[in-house]
Amino acid sequence: MSQPRAEYPRPQFVRPEWVNLNGEWQFEIDRSDSGLERGLRERELPQRIVVPFAPETELSGIEDVDFMEAVWYRTTVTIPADWVGKDAVLHFQAVDHDATVWVNGEEVVRHRGGFTPFSANLRHVARPGEQATIVVRARDSHRGPQARGKQSQLYFNHSCLYTRTTGIWQTVWLEAVPTVHLKRPRITPDVAGSSFHLEVPVSANKTGYKIKATLKDADGEITTAEVRADLDLAPRLTLQVPAGRVRLWDTTDPHLYDVRLELIDADGNVVDGADSYAGLRSVSINGKAILINGKHVFQRLVLDQGYWPESLMTAPSEEAIVRDIELSLAAGFNGARLHQKVFEERFLYHADRLGYLVWGEFGDWGSGGDTSENNQQPTASYVAQWLEAVERDYSHPSIVGWCPLNETHQLLHDRITQLDDVTRAMFLATKAADTSRPVLDASGYSHRVPETDVWDSHNYEQDPAEFAKQMADLVNDKPYGNTGGPDGKPISLAYDGQPYFCSEFGGIWWNAEKAAAGKSGNSADSWGYGQRVANEEDFYVRFAGLVDALLDNELMFGYCYTQLTDVFQEENGIYNFDRSNKLDVPRIKAVQDRQAAYEKD
Repeated sequence: MSQPRAEYPRPQFVRPEWVNLNGEWQFEIDRSDSGLERGLRERELPQRIVVPFAPETELSGIEDVDFMEAVWYRTTVTIPADWVGKDAVLHFQAVDHDATVWVNGEEVVRHRGGFTPFSANLRHVARPGEQATIVVRARDSHRGPQARGKQSQLYFNHSCLYTRTTGIWQTVWLEAVPTVHLKRPRITPDVAGSSFHLEVPVSANKTGYKIKATLKDADGEITTAEVRADLDLAPRLTLQVPAGRVRLWDTTDPHLYDVRLELIDADGNVVDGADSYAGLRSVSINGKAILINGKHVFQRLVLDQGYWPESLMTAPSEEAIVRDIELSLAAGFNGARLHQKVFEERFLYHADRLGYLVWGEFGDWGSGGDTSENNQQPTASYVAQWLEAVERDYSHPSIVGWCPLNETHQLLHDRITQLDDVTRAMFLATKAADTSRPVLDASGYSHRVPETDVWDSHNYEQDPAEFAKQMADLVNDKPYGNTGGPDGKPISLAYDGQPYFCSEFGGIWWNAEKAAAGKSGNSADSWGYGQRVANEEDFYVRFAGLVDALLDNELMFGYCYTQLTDVFQEENGIYNFDRSNKLDVPRIKAVQDRQAAYEKD
């Protein structure tokens, strides 16, 4: 079999010397998390799994969907001998949820969080030409507060929660780096100044070292900049784009510049280099408007949960990632809320390349869920994990907004709660990490940060006339908001004039075969929101009515329709779970293609 997911996993910071470790690894399920005491770290493991697919998936070769408190992996690789003089760095793009990694018997890294990458420098345990035996234990309890996203804490799928993902679910790889090397840059576009600002951390400051950055387009080199690398932990450079070479990134022309980074020693030798890219794109706020490059671009977003039937949260192939974006564009959407999951970075690369707008979100579900005054208990680790995600994705031009939390719900009352603390911490941490994009404190329900950049609601009203009525009061600064509490008690601070959009609506159930068999659309194995449509024609009428209500609102900067594909029992997608057509897609696109009242430019 060919190597699964063989493409380079970090497309915005590329070095030439690397080895993909995906493929067959030894494996063992540790149901009670007693493996360390039983010697699993030291011995061979009996099963075989195909990395990077989680053991719950068909493509892993395991396909075990029962609870696993822990799982173990083992493989032996040889560090390439031609990496002499460099360090081998072991990268994990994502392991769910708490990972400990040993190499040649030595613990090299621990990491908490199922969505973000981590790495370990192997210089002290395996040098070029030597073997490295890698052992991974991933703990993934289904009890207690934990950022799980849409993973079910019950054995079966239910409601809008799905089969769990345990252990390694994104690419594992080795990379050769010099002892003193570049770290991942932050690239900030400056449309007003026709430039890019680069912040390039280095692993150490050595006398006489400097960083050189070169900007290119299809016509060749545009400009270069150099700065000393022996004074500041993160040297900064500016790449100025002359007027004749300015080309903005947007949905109709997603132009990307090439960026070459080099670390140069005191003798003028290039000791490290990496290739990146950047898009010249701005996001700004003017009253209730969110502007892209100073223009009113209506954001026709779709809710994308990023699940596949054969591989769950892991895309089965590179082609599958591209296909999802293309399917969305074909239906008339120009972007997505990447919902309850930090998508793998290859998705963002293709969003950058295809001009696809993205709201980055965290998979925060799993912190509790009743409607009492003290329900949800997100922990400090939520903040740490989210900051890792923002840092990873900072330089992607397709991302136009951040949303760290989704559908938190807690009554407003006289005490500051843990949810208040974590909501504010995640909002402020995001604002501190990125001053170039708007931040939505929590999508849908409990807006608990008064200065949040954006306000939104989730509204699954199925009657277009009633939906339009509920959405219409934005003009009076009284937009629809989610109450959630008993007797309509508030769970959100008052709206304060921010840009507003309906970030979840629709969710119309449709399955022609099940409808013919008399299914209602409200059963445990097949459901959508509200009263089911009578037939497919009724679907189009309802879809158009709901979409028109938002396209006609001149103060609404966008919407997000639920959802791109069916996901297991939730059959309210534009496409089937296997990505086959279930609707007349050109007809869906035609509804969305007309000009929105917001698009004044």
